Amino acid sequence: MSGGAWTIVAVAGVTAAYALGSRRLSSTPLSSAIVFVGSGILLGPAALDIVDLERDPAPIIALLETALALVLFTDAMTVRRRDLQAGGFLPGRLLGIGLPLSIGAGWLLAWPLLPGLTVWELALVAAILAPTDAALGSTALSHPRVPALVRHGLNVESGLNDGMVLPFFVLFLAAIPGTHYAEEGVAGVFWRALVLSTALGLLVGGLGGRLLQWSRARGWVTREWRQVYLLAVAVASYELAVVTDGSGFIAAWVAGFAFGFALRRHRTGHEREDPDRTAEFAENLGGLLASISLLVFGAVLLGPALEHLSWRIILYAVLSLTLVRMLPVALSLAGSGLRLPTVAYVGWFGPRGLASVVLALLVVEEHVPGVQLLGRVVAVTVGLSVLLHGISAVALAERYGRWYEKTAAATRDLREDTPVPESPVRRRLGPLDKPET
Repeated sequence: MSGGAWTIVAVAGVTAAYALGSRRLSSTPLSSAIVFVGSGILLGPAALDIVDLERDPAPIIALLETALALVLFTDAMTVRRRDLQAGGFLPGRLLGIGLPLSIGAGWLLAWPLLPGLTVWELALVAAILAPTDAALGSTALSHPRVPALVRHGLNVESGLNDGMVLPFFVLFLAAIPGTHYAEEGVAGVFWRALVLSTALGLLVGGLGGRLLQWSRARGWVTREWRQVYLLAVAVASYELAVVTDGSGFIAAWVAGFAFGFALRRHRTGHEREDPDRTAEFAENLGGLLASISLLVFGAVLLGPALEHLSWRIILYAVLSLTLVRMLPVALSLAGSGLRLPTVAYVGWFGPRGLASVVLALLVVEEHVPGVQLLGRVVAVTVGLSVLLHGISAVALAERYGRWYEKTAAATRDLREDTPVPESPVRRRLGPLDKPET
């Protein structure tokens, strides 16, 4: 049996094993992310050597890119205008102020701790580790004792910041000699990866949404094929940008916005189609692919990185999850009226996940001069995040929820009581973390 076949068998076995015990594990600190990353380390070159990026990289890269493109599309699709209006000051501040500050802080902190990397490689590390994946600590978003404002803010932030960091990523990559984007130059990347890809995403997503509503109004499309149709639109937006030498991820993200907007804007009467229901199959598929991607991450990045640890890498990883995240959050929420426990809770739950993993592997494929150190830093940071945020999610959500209930009972006009619209929680790992009874 070939190595590729053994890889498929191993991944299928881990997925099946977790599925069989998912209900039991969902009430413990042992999250699906921890299980899949840990299994990846065991299956990778550091242990059993079943999954190896160098042996056959194309299928692995394709899997990770598909997972991220699908997640970007569905996350953007489910964001609504009202999410950034009523109670929108929290995600607005986190994205508009906190995200750029996090990139800047990560960049500055990398200078003394990661010698040997160029200024743009340091910036690339900061950009890769800036997006959060709150689904890795899904209890923080779904726990009923946590105020709706906080759940809503973390939910919207995690759905948008991975797409918002992409322009920084491609521009920093274009500034590094020898990369694919550097051949185009910064100006070429700006027009192709940012302007053209955005235009293609708007066109494909907007037209795709209009056509779906037109077909549904005439009763031509079934519910099952509506959900498959969404996958076709996401893939088309991604591939059109790729074949025009743009950014498929940016196109998929923008297409998700346009698709969701078109579905909501042009629905009428009893023939309404909720975009969140239309995206259900794609989100579940994205959740599965994201889990498998974490297994691959454990095998090809984290496992080898654990064999080359240094105090600089560990310190940067710890500070990236604490200072680089929490200080910008605190600055962005200054004057918001939110209490200190709320600011600390929001600051802590900024786990790194799928976006960081995929962007790091794309850099590995670009053969950036400092790629080994860069890959190890990202791997250790994401691995530490999976462990710490996964273990702490349940306990901290309970503790913060108790504080909120006690404070809300004794305080009038508490800022945390600001009403917000009900919004769907990111499903990235939800179907695996919270199985149905």
